[in-house]
Amino acid sequence: MAKGRDWRKTTMAVAKKAKAAAVAAARQADRLMTEARKRAESAARRRKMKKALQTTARVLAVAGKAAVVAAATAAAAAAVSEVRARRTTRRARRR
Repeated sequence: MAKGRDWRKTTMAVAKKAKAAAVAAARQADRLMTEARKRAESAARRRKMKKALQTTARVLAVAGKAAVVAAATAAAAAAVSEVRARRTTRRARRR
């Protein structure tokens, strides 16, 4: 049962890190939007704002995908280690 808790802890830790990264990215996006709104007076500035927002959107999308992949990988690794632990205990019982 300890192994089951280990993968849950690992998954939770990865999820917390992913959440922290997403929050940091959202803060950065908010800063960029605030700055872009202040400077959105001319057409050139609007183009720069649009480019900054597109970059922010890409960063947030990649951060979200990375969080999902990290969580899935952690869960898969935990499941594999749990299966291996069960096999080891079964072999020990047979002896």
